[in-house]
Amino acid sequence: SKRWLPTRGYHSGETLARLQGTGVRTYISEKKQNGRRHWEGKADQRRPTYANRRRVQGEYGKGLLRKRGELIERSFAHCYETGGMRRVHLRGRENILKRVLIHVGAFNLGLLLRSLVGAGTPRELRNRLSSLLSALVLRFHRFRAPAGRAEATFSPSRLRHTQNPGYLRYLHRCSKTPGSATGC
Repeated sequence: SKRWLPTRGYHSGETLARLQGTGVRTYISEKKQNGRRHWEGKADQRRPTYANRRRVQGEYGKGLLRKRGELIERSFAHCYETGGMRRVHLRGRENILKRVLIHVGAFNLGLLLRSLVGAGTPRELRNRLSSLLSALVLRFHRFRAPAGRAEATFSPSRLRHTQNPGYLRYLHRCSKTPGSATGC
């Protein structure tokens, strides 16, 4: 048997006829046609093309195309535009395919990590862990503070003020308690 290669893309009549022959129900969007299709000598391609068009224009087909746009096209747009894959320069098609495979694999790994851990990149995970650790330290420090003293509680705003020398001078001038034994 001769090897089958599509001549005009995945939406061509030849491809649709081949897929129908294998028992696959297609929901493939068609590219915009400039004029009418010419079906002379292509009767075997006409029926699957119109059946595919009818399925795509139905409610289920439109839902599938919306889901495709949301899940697949958006991911590829992110990889190619934001990730810079559109301008990759490598020698040989195999090298480009390897680069795309690694890039999309890393993107998918980020999606998995974001759904499992809540962070998609190592830097985001580090930032989340440090904020979690500081929240735990604050909580622990408040637990250990004596009940009657408000000064013993630890807060980030208090830390920020104690590091500001101007604020410390203000506190010293306006405090009701004397700064030394002589009261000056």
